[in-house]
Amino acid sequence: MALSALALCARALLKIGATPIASFDEGTAEAEVAANLYPSVRDSLLSAYPWSFATAQVSLPRLIAAPVADYTHAFQLPADFLRALSAGRPGQGRGIPYRIAENRLHADPPEIVLTYIFRPPEQNLPPFFDSALIARLAAEFTIPLTENTARAELLFRLAEAEFRAARLTDSQQDTPLALQDFSLIGARG
Repeated sequence: MALSALALCARALLKIGATPIASFDEGTAEAEVAANLYPSVRDSLLSAYPWSFATAQVSLPRLIAAPVADYTHAFQLPADFLRALSAGRPGQGRGIPYRIAENRLHADPPEIVLTYIFRPPEQNLPPFFDSALIARLAAEFTIPLTENTARAELLFRLAEAEFRAARLTDSQQDTPLALQDFSLIGARG
């Protein structure tokens, strides 16, 4: 079942015994805390791991202005960019040295394919990520709404367990990575 940002926050508020919200603009303390903390908590959790549902590859448009030093070309990052995973040439999404500076990617090749973490719409988040996000939101909402630090610490531990479970579930949706170009394997022939 796809949940909206509002539904995710409402469930997190229920977990801490607070009144769920019907709108981020309703003027309650719960709505203000949820509206202010939700975007950064969501983006932080998405950026913390290379989730399969939030990973994309794109050919970056090259910018006219070149970097001042170190690299030959600058490329525009996507609007939904959260974190870079790798950069490569067309047909290969990794293997190119790069640097992200001033919200642009700097590299030497004239064409770049970026593998990155993006911000998917809430309705595209899988249930295992929803659970981790709700647990983390509940932990983040606890101190501003209840001022109970002991409860917040417990909820942060529970959120970390949910995050580990979500990472495990997500990691099982891909072929395990094999060692490539390892000198000891090459020496054995």
